[in-house]
Amino acid sequence: MSPGGAFLGAWFPFPDNSHLLTPDLLDVDLVVVSHEHLDHLDLDLIAGLPAQIPVVIPRYPSTIMQRRLRAIGRTRAVVLDAWQRYPLGDDPDDWLTVIPEQCPMSHDAAVLIKVAGRSVLHTNDARISLAQTRRAMAEVGGEFDLMGVQMSGASWHPVRYEYDEAERERISTIKRIGKFKAVTRLLRSIQPRLVMPYAGPPCFLDDDLFELNSGLRPGGIFPDQGEALAWLAERLPQQPGVCLLPGDAVGLGDLEVFRDPHWQEFSLEAGVRERRRYLEAYAARRRPAIEAAWAANPLPAAGFAERFKAHFESLGTLSEYFLARIGMTVRFEVSGPGGGVWDAHIGPDRVWVELDGGEGHADYRLVLDGRWLDGVISGRTRWEELLLSLRFTARRQPDRYNDYLVGLLKHADRAALRAVERFEDARDPEETIEITVGGEQLQVGRFCPHAGEDLAETGVVVNGVLRCLGHNFEFDLTTGSCLNARCEPLVVRPAYISEAV
Repeated sequence: MSPGGAFLGAWFPFPDNSHLLTPDLLDVDLVVVSHEHLDHLDLDLIAGLPAQIPVVIPRYPSTIMQRRLRAIGRTRAVVLDAWQRYPLGDDPDDWLTVIPEQCPMSHDAAVLIKVAGRSVLHTNDARISLAQTRRAMAEVGGEFDLMGVQMSGASWHPVRYEYDEAERERISTIKRIGKFKAVTRLLRSIQPRLVMPYAGPPCFLDDDLFELNSGLRPGGIFPDQGEALAWLAERLPQQPGVCLLPGDAVGLGDLEVFRDPHWQEFSLEAGVRERRRYLEAYAARRRPAIEAAWAANPLPAAGFAERFKAHFESLGTLSEYFLARIGMTVRFEVSGPGGGVWDAHIGPDRVWVELDGGEGHADYRLVLDGRWLDGVISGRTRWEELLLSLRFTARRQPDRYNDYLVGLLKHADRAALRAVERFEDARDPEETIEITVGGEQLQVGRFCPHAGEDLAETGVVVNGVLRCLGHNFEFDLTTGSCLNARCEPLVVRPAYISEAV
């Protein structure tokens, strides 16, 4: 809600919710933050609240949220373990809890609230499983009155990759539909009294990023809540749903919707020209905030390349497990003072940086302005914030996602990386489910080798390929190999092996 937006002045909420910043709204009893992404962790807003207001956060392997809160003077964050109840008043039946994702590669959590006999499950950006959701129903003693579901991904892929338009559109469609299908499956099993899809699509108001708003169109990579609700209404016609805008409210008893009159002249269904006019006016209002983001990230000082080399090579000391699963060269083409072409060789057993790079094969290539990269090197920002800012372009060859590379950068934390290693070591690859493919019975590993999603819930089979809807990882059902990412293979074998006679 703060005027500065998020991720280096790149993301702003759509539509503009600034009319909600009133004393009445900020007169709160507590604040709950699901994870550290700055479109959820609004540090400027929290810093302006009275010091006695508790800030409730989930416990993750990394303590980055606690550290960021301490940096703004919030030294008394309430850290909850998964399923630990935080009391809301004197009635023991009024409480909230947090439900983190099962795989610690992602630090995100749903929030479950029960008050006055009513319940709300807000999934935030978390991909919680069907089993977790069913436990949440057991915790509140029945169906949810309201369930908020995230139906838009937040990713720099494919929008910042050097694809032609047709390929970018193809990948965007796969990711959007995959997300929609995963949520549809969950809701078909859970059936809350009312579902509130939210897409939380960002809009981009900086001139350098403004044309990325094409992703907000129907069928784009950033679907809005109206598009999400239309999808659900078509596929789950018996499931009541509601499209809410900032300031709208729902009564949890009779589920009556109270519309904020602020939006009387606004429509998510506005045409392309009308939406562009809205965004241009919005950008004009946010111009000072965007200029402040640029001012906060000045051109790098002398010694930039050497600082980059020291920073990146230090990442190689954090996890042998991750390095062994990366094993690639990432080429940075950095513009501006002190920039150059720098090759970071990551794994399999160490990291080293060539500051006179550019020769030979590079698995990844990132092109960016040095001012934004220097923010990471100097500690002003974090790797994932830079990537989510979309202030770069990228190419990968081969075009396969490597979750361990992204995990190393986004966490850059020994405890967080070790938690992923323990989680993956504890999985039993021999636990299987049976599926039928082309008339043949197969046994496949029950849990996705990537993040442990239960494939009995999230797996779909198309043309001999099993796709996990959790993160769209695809596995060849002949070999078990992952087709679109660096990942351990999926166990695949015939369900019945006849004995020799």
